[in-house]
Amino acid sequence: MATRRIISGEKTILEKDDKDFAQPEGGKSNIAPAVPAHVIYKLLGFTLAMVVGPIGSYFLTLNLLFRGNSTYAGAFAAIMANVVLIGYVVVAFQEDQTDQMEAKEKEKREGKKVI
Repeated sequence: MATRRIISGEKTILEKDDKDFAQPEGGKSNIAPAVPAHVIYKLLGFTLAMVVGPIGSYFLTLNLLFRGNSTYAGAFAAIMANVVLIGYVVVAFQEDQTDQMEAKEKEKREGKKVI
């Protein structure tokens, strides 16, 4: 079995991996959060709505609207859960589109400055 010898001028695998943790060229590291705060707030809001909305609608409509019929109240609670879920998907799509539009506008502005 042949082994490979490390020549003194050659870097080892561990030394090559150190470049991943090196400081950027500016000298400052990026300490921005991976997920923006407004995204976390939206997620927490929809999580709260997913818990409170269907359960609250079940108990509110059980006696007030459906006169004790738990089947109808449960179906209404399931519909409310779907409404919250669809609302979250719509908000997520709109946010994704605004991010893409901002990136395009930034790209256009940078292109005009170069010319």
